[in-house]
Amino acid sequence: MENNVYNFKIDIDWRLINIISQIDRFDASWTTIEKKEGQSLKQLKSIATVRSVGASTRIEGSKMSDEEVTVLLQELDISKLEDRDSQEVVGYFNAFDIISESYMDIDISENSLKNLHNILMRHSKKDEWHKGKYKQHSNAVEANYPDGTKQIVFQTTEAGFATENAMQNLINWYNNDLTTHPLVKCSLFTYEFLSIHPFQDGNGRLSRLISSLLLLKNGYNWIQYVSFEHEIENRKPQYYRVLMNCQSQRPNENVSEWGVFFFDALKKIQEQLILKLEQSGIEIQLSPREKSILTFIINNAGCKSGEIAKKLGIPSPTIKRLLPELIQKNLIEKHGIGPSTNYSIK
Repeated sequence: MENNVYNFKIDIDWRLINIISQIDRFDASWTTIEKKEGQSLKQLKSIATVRSVGASTRIEGSKMSDEEVTVLLQELDISKLEDRDSQEVVGYFNAFDIISESYMDIDISENSLKNLHNILMRHSKKDEWHKGKYKQHSNAVEANYPDGTKQIVFQTTEAGFATENAMQNLINWYNNDLTTHPLVKCSLFTYEFLSIHPFQDGNGRLSRLISSLLLLKNGYNWIQYVSFEHEIENRKPQYYRVLMNCQSQRPNENVSEWGVFFFDALKKIQEQLILKLEQSGIEIQLSPREKSILTFIINNAGCKSGEIAKKLGIPSPTIKRLLPELIQKNLIEKHGIGPSTNYSIK
């Protein structure tokens, strides 16, 4: 059944309803889970934050791995943020952290979004002229690929009054539509924000921050403990293709394909979170040495067995015996072979 929501058409069929229902059923039990899994959730949030920051900046062309992001954030020195990748990572982390800690105090308004954009771009001198301000020049959406090539995904709203009016209309709709399901509103707000592309740069990163903000404000608190951005990164070609397919119909396009993509990605990370919580039950059964090794790897992604043995004061043969057991329990991952072998959290 085709429905008209804001400026779009969307097919609220059984497939879409089923996905939304699955997401909401888990959400209904989240309060109980949150009380029970307190310590495990702290670790998951730390891991999810690094993965979100790394993934969202890599989608836009950054080359920093999750391990490099971890090191940067642990040894943060703002005075040394000379390369653009580091500037973008720290800016994203700052905005992400503010949303995580203060989402209930952030209203959905033009001023709030401009402020988040200002935080996102704060550490880049090249962006000083436009941060926190709507775009002054037209900006097409481009997909950046690993080989360095770019492809225009779609044309965006013209700069000036057209962008200002589009953003005012979008925010007014979001704040006054009290009948559309919150998840549908979140997905459509993100889509339209990307379509308008209101800022000169940083729109993709800000759109993913806005998705988290809207989900948190609507009570989907579990989103903090798993990385939505990482799932989008894994589906990057599909992400751009779906946007392009829907955008090609503007105006008054049917955005059902985007809705399915958005909700399916949410359902996937929800399944990942359930699996991680099940794994935390396994962690309770670990020996003290296994727990210390796991904690060290969580905080030192990319570490080697010799480093673990030295830092924890555990004999190297014991470390080499316990690491395969943690791999078998699906708690850690092994990378590389021989002297380059290193470990990270699953």
